[in-house]
Amino acid sequence: MEDHLLPAQSGGDAKQVFGRAEIRASIEATGIIATIRESAPVDALFAAESVQGGGIPVIEVALTAPGALKVLLALANSHCDLIVGAGLVLDVEQARRAVDAGAMFLTSAGFDREIVDWAAEHDTAVFPGAMTPTEIMAAWKARPDFIRVFPCSQVGGASHIRALKSAFPQLPLIAAGGINQQNAAEFFQGGASAICPGGELIPREAVELRQETRILELARRFRTIVRMNRGSGKPN
Repeated sequence: MEDHLLPAQSGGDAKQVFGRAEIRASIEATGIIATIRESAPVDALFAAESVQGGGIPVIEVALTAPGALKVLLALANSHCDLIVGAGLVLDVEQARRAVDAGAMFLTSAGFDREIVDWAAEHDTAVFPGAMTPTEIMAAWKARPDFIRVFPCSQVGGASHIRALKSAFPQLPLIAAGGINQQNAAEFFQGGASAICPGGELIPREAVELRQETRILELARRFRTIVRMNRGSGKPN
């Protein structure tokens, strides 16, 4: 069995308790969920510390990476001020193992009612994936915290978000898939509550070479995009 499917020790020894409302508020305020795909805990810790230093305190660890649960455990036990979640959760068993390892929120590529119900039962924030209006309506009836529109850029990008927000103006949408510096502004202008950049924010080369300054600068640029394209439209 692969490492990312193995049970982990219970996480959270040094973890601050963030409620669902606090997690929602932090994501709304920051507008960015940084996606980490590093397999080695030491690399993931470097990546997480770098983006946090750049003002992004919300981290999603993709469960598709080998060793993802070990990464979650390491982050949860060493960074009490980080909000750490598990990304691309496939089923309830993965959800359980991720939360046991320290995940404070769960995301998925599609909508699985069992995952959302399990998260609600365990008071865990959850962002199911959805793409079409029908999927979004079904997902929202399950009462998640956000809806994760994925893969966003591949099926219309910001124009798709804009169209969905015109139909569902009250729903908080997170744009995921293909987000970069060139198109990020358009997603916020279209009404997205947050974006999920991956390699464009945390380049693998920057992690391997320990280029903290590079990641700090990328985090600063993404945060500037958020500030300039929603709310007052002026940087703080």
